[in-house]
Amino acid sequence: MHQFSEGAKMKPKSASRCLLVIAILAFASSATSGGTSPTAVRETLLLAADPVEGNAEMAAKVRQEFLHAWGGYKQYAWGHDELRPLSKQPYDWYGVSLLMTPVDALDTMILMGLTDEADQTRKLIDEKLSFDQDIYVKNFEITIRLLGSLLSSYQLTGDKRLLLLADDLGRRLLPAFNSPTGLPYVEVNLRTGAVRGDEPNPAEAGTYLLEFGTLSKLTGKPIYYQKAKRAVVEIYKRRSAIGLVGSQINVRTGAWTGTTSSIGGGTDSYYEYLLKAARLFGDKDCERMWESSLKAVNRYLADDTSTGLWYGQADMNTGVRTTTQFGALDAFFPAVLALSGDMDRARRLEDSCYKMWTSFGIEPERIDYTTMKIVQSDYELRPEIIESAFYLYYFTKDPRYLQMGQTFFDSIVKYTRNDVAYAALSDAEKKTQRDDMESFFFAETLKYLYVLLGPPNTINLKTTVLNTEAHPLRRTW
Repeated sequence: MHQFSEGAKMKPKSASRCLLVIAILAFASSATSGGTSPTAVRETLLLAADPVEGNAEMAAKVRQEFLHAWGGYKQYAWGHDELRPLSKQPYDWYGVSLLMTPVDALDTMILMGLTDEADQTRKLIDEKLSFDQDIYVKNFEITIRLLGSLLSSYQLTGDKRLLLLADDLGRRLLPAFNSPTGLPYVEVNLRTGAVRGDEPNPAEAGTYLLEFGTLSKLTGKPIYYQKAKRAVVEIYKRRSAIGLVGSQINVRTGAWTGTTSSIGGGTDSYYEYLLKAARLFGDKDCERMWESSLKAVNRYLADDTSTGLWYGQADMNTGVRTTTQFGALDAFFPAVLALSGDMDRARRLEDSCYKMWTSFGIEPERIDYTTMKIVQSDYELRPEIIESAFYLYYFTKDPRYLQMGQTFFDSIVKYTRNDVAYAALSDAEKKTQRDDMESFFFAETLKYLYVLLGPPNTINLKTTVLNTEAHPLRRTW
């Protein structure tokens, strides 16, 4: 596909028309090569910008950086889960490849109009991806990364091979939910259905309804929705008297084994999916659970300080604050607040997140927000702060969030780019690169930069929900 160069001078409307033509040609091509019906093409384009106007120069820059990292993956790790960007070696999570990076990145390529790359990736997936593997996998990670992307990419292309793979994967993950409580085990063997890991955190136990629910709607198999929803309900039923959940729960007994409550890593997407499942499926139970949970979170975890609005940690039973830490994963919450309509808190919390980023030139994994000192210094190429800027810009059109996005983009390019791809940082202050580039850099970080800084309304949040790995799932039922 023709790529705009960084220096290309194009009027916004002309560039936008070109993007639309590219999208039409891309999906028309797909229709002749494996699965997109005219109806699917039309429905898919409803996801795209309308009107199709945007910053063509920034869209081109983000695409170029995607292609830079993707080129390194293709050269040194093609067919494997990930690229180690410093040693230039491939890496597979479980000893055999599940094509983690290609699957996770596919819908980003489609949204960016990278047709040739997307077609090559679909061919690789069709020829090489098999879930008939005698390996234990993390149910949560495989669901959000692989199942989520297979479903979104199917919706974007109409390629039924992707839906068949999603159904096969979903079936192999179902045994994880066969506990006495209905809460899922942490790991499941894809071939045998054997399970292990009795104590998931709330995110590992309650982040399935978007993917399994969509799979249920697209295949007509209600068991997927039922299993995933029961898990969410079982967590909610075990909230404390003041409405908070803990940090770890036993799936056999239903007893909490960790009682620290937070919105951060380990709990984050449990809350996120309550709201998003209510929006995607019109599920009134999820809506009620979200509203009740949010009240408790805002009462006991929100913390107005001299350094801004933050969300810290508290004991789930007493509400007593235990620590005052906030990090890169917590930075998803402004997006969820904005999606729920609470723009005041969303704006204030994103301002705090931005302060965390600019205080160090790039965000560390975790800080103590009362002292603004680093607690955990690495930077993992995470997307959450960019995600929140996207949601806030989508709903407010305040150019401040575009400026934030530009800052994020410039910092990431300056400090994490190398000759073949991008690398995480082992130290956000010293900017020391580490030999790691997870698949979510393609699936989330670059996607959120693109939808924030590039063509507006590439994602229509009235009809589409993004899962916690930024895979767009569209309400077609």
